[in-house]
Amino acid sequence: MLIFNDWIKQFSELFQKFPKNIQDIISNPMSIITLIGCILLLIVLVKAKKIKFTPELIARIGIALALATILKMLRLYHFPQGGSITLGSMIPILLIAFMYGSEVGCLTGFLYGSITFILDPYIMHPVQVLFDYPLPFMALGLAGFFKHKRWLGASIAIFIRFICHFISGVAFFGSFAPKGVSPIIYSLTVNAPMIGIEGIICLIILTALPVERILYASSSNTPSVNS
Repeated sequence: MLIFNDWIKQFSELFQKFPKNIQDIISNPMSIITLIGCILLLIVLVKAKKIKFTPELIARIGIALALATILKMLRLYHFPQGGSITLGSMIPILLIAFMYGSEVGCLTGFLYGSITFILDPYIMHPVQVLFDYPLPFMALGLAGFFKHKRWLGASIAIFIRFICHFISGVAFFGSFAPKGVSPIIYSLTVNAPMIGIEGIICLIILTALPVERILYASSSNTPSVNS
């Protein structure tokens, strides 16, 4: 019993010696969310090492990134603090996810987020960059889990992208909110129309496109993505 009490005492003393920032991370919800975001980013990059990059796969990812970037430039509206409503710039990333699965889809989304950051950067904080560029576009790759329910997959992926932007808006863009408006309401009123309208455009395009034929034509010579 005395030994057990000594262990408890030693553990308590050890915890008190923890760096203060570690304790702050545990007690701060935003820090926890940031940690989770970094872990997800690391998981995608680690899993990317298992992808077998054939010339055909690299070419298709390159074409998807080029198309997404071109569509990104066809803006219907550009927000002053970054972000825009485009003519279906998410479609190429979603198609890659449906074609090759979530791993390649998330990697392609990460690359597209990096390109978007280079072409249209808005930097307030490193964590804001994380939640406005790589993470939300990586989320589009999650549509690859729903190859046979593409509307559902696209809707879930777009919604998770919205969540990433919403978190960034609450944490870092609340200062732009009018007096008396909470950061949560402000982020919701900015990001919901932006992602919502663009999401509807993407779902309409997915309905109009012969997605089944596109996937069927590519399936006959789609390379394996896992080593």
